[in-house]
Amino acid sequence: MITVENGRLVIRRNRETVWIEPWGRDALRVRATQRAEMLEEPWALLETPDNSGGALPDAEGACVTNGKIRARVGEGHRLRFENTRGETLLEEYYRDRDDLSRYCLPLNIRARELKPVPGQDAFRLTARFEAQPDEKIFGLGQYQDGLLDKKGCVLELAHRNTQCSVPFAVSSRGYGFLWNNPAIGRVSFAANMTEWVAESTLQLDYWICAGDGPADILAAYCRATGFPPEMPEYGLGYWQCKLRYITQDELLAVARELNRRGLPPDVMVADFFHWTRQGDFRFDPECWPDPEGMIRELNEMGAKLMVSVWPTIDKESENFKAMSSRGLLVGVDRGMGMHMDWMGSTVFFDATHPEARQYIWDRVKENYIDRGVELFWLDEAEPEYGHYDFDIQRHHIGPANQVGNIYPAMYSKAFYDGMRAEGRTAIVNLVRAAWAGSQRYGALVWSGDIYSSFRSMREQLAAGLSMAMSGIPWWTSDIGGFHGGNPDDPAFRELVLRWFAWGAFCPVFRMHGHRMPHMPPKEEFRNGVRQFGTGAPNEIWSYGEKAAGIMEGYIRLRNEMRPYLRTLMEEAHKTGAPPMRPLFYVFPRDSRCWQISDAYMLGGSLLVAPVLEAGAKTRAVYLPEGASWTESATGLVFQGGQTVEAHAPIEVIPLFLRDGAQIAGVSAVRP
Repeated sequence: MITVENGRLVIRRNRETVWIEPWGRDALRVRATQRAEMLEEPWALLETPDNSGGALPDAEGACVTNGKIRARVGEGHRLRFENTRGETLLEEYYRDRDDLSRYCLPLNIRARELKPVPGQDAFRLTARFEAQPDEKIFGLGQYQDGLLDKKGCVLELAHRNTQCSVPFAVSSRGYGFLWNNPAIGRVSFAANMTEWVAESTLQLDYWICAGDGPADILAAYCRATGFPPEMPEYGLGYWQCKLRYITQDELLAVARELNRRGLPPDVMVADFFHWTRQGDFRFDPECWPDPEGMIRELNEMGAKLMVSVWPTIDKESENFKAMSSRGLLVGVDRGMGMHMDWMGSTVFFDATHPEARQYIWDRVKENYIDRGVELFWLDEAEPEYGHYDFDIQRHHIGPANQVGNIYPAMYSKAFYDGMRAEGRTAIVNLVRAAWAGSQRYGALVWSGDIYSSFRSMREQLAAGLSMAMSGIPWWTSDIGGFHGGNPDDPAFRELVLRWFAWGAFCPVFRMHGHRMPHMPPKEEFRNGVRQFGTGAPNEIWSYGEKAAGIMEGYIRLRNEMRPYLRTLMEEAHKTGAPPMRPLFYVFPRDSRCWQISDAYMLGGSLLVAPVLEAGAKTRAVYLPEGASWTESATGLVFQGGQTVEAHAPIEVIPLFLRDGAQIAGVSAVRP
């Protein structure tokens, strides 16, 4: 039976109820359940969508139209989504003997499958769609596979250190698809079908939009899930970080030297274990005796202090007892109630619990905000369980295998809401994981504790572009990688220089890493608290004066680029357009651009082609057709639609300006 109820198309068949309704312009939301009532939880979506496109549910015609998209209900109640030209964008996969269409087969495979989980009031959900051989799939978050096109991939829908599941896909066929479900699962973009799986959930929920190109699709997605806040001025410059500055004197010494060289940083970072104990959320007074004075001096240089905050609460922390007794920690359904045993026995605070978010913010305000800290690094945001047995953990809003993927978004929300309450509007915090909608909470995602190698650098480029196509415009990576790398090693110096040059053209330009050799702490325990050491130096002068001169050039270039970067950040805030754009985003009619993952556009005018191989002095760069391109390093002009061999000695990153564009600092790059 098909009816129109409350502005939505409703299908009832056996025990299944399906809702198809407009949710934002040019978009539809589809939900299905076998329970008595449909859940109204918005998850990643905004609760009040802009439905100004005009929705026309039609029970007699078994369809609903909303702007550029139409859903039709066919035989067996199979759903097909079309654009305004009547072309099929996506259709459900049925091989069911009850289906009277051409798909009639005795396999009894249906598109929407909700199988009860024994002993639970929940289902194992599978949603199947027809595969299209010519389709390319982009987005989905951040995976360490080096692949921009996810067609042919099987992806875990779960967060891990270096992996972010943002289940939004942009298709080359002209649609965007959000799996609006925070459950642990997987997605397969196979040759024979596309299959989304949630291991434990209460209902099916997805959102689909149609658009005239990738930019149109991303804009529709951001209208439905939220636009990022404004990027503050400090996001445009250079950020200095390492593992880790043990004392405020060390941090200030580095900031002073950068300032002396005429390179004042925009952000200086105090990494983890600047605190007394995990979960205390306060500076260690022995190593950081005067935070107010430190912050005052940094501000005089034009720099902000960012401090690392972990969601781990040590069982010896001053906050553990109160949080545990009030149910503000992630619980367990069985086994021991401890999540990590690294540098202490710790439990994660429950970011899905409103009271827990407020409790943590109150501690942060008291010990950081009120002392002058303005920026936060939200590490361990997945959260990084010692064992990823999601069926054990339990959150305030449900078991982790049903809702766990929403954790990093709620972690960012805790700080976003707190900072909004303090009167801030331009809010950006560094965070190690994200889910769909995290962008509206000011999430600046970095790619986690990656290895130091050219292979890893190549993988981060694909990861950054994938995050851009997932609606997360603010992204960065640890320049040089996190794990490994000795500053005295010539091979590592080459990697750092190539990565540093690329970093200058990422949304955020940030130096970080655990350099070798590691330096252990002077004492293993102090006041009963285990101490952590630090890595080798990781400042630009740590790599020799020749390398320092090259890196200084890129810091100055980045500062000259501020006017251009500022326009890109404003565009992202207003339209959702990411600063870092795959070539096909800007040139969707050039079929070659859909194949390229080793170069990108920074905005609409600058093509960036990082050097991704050791020992290279040149690199091949495809220049999109329909434009002329000026090589920044040489001034040579090329017509688009061809591959050129770009000039790339160690001090140069290949850059090409579109149609004679003038960008301060880039039009004549001389690092």
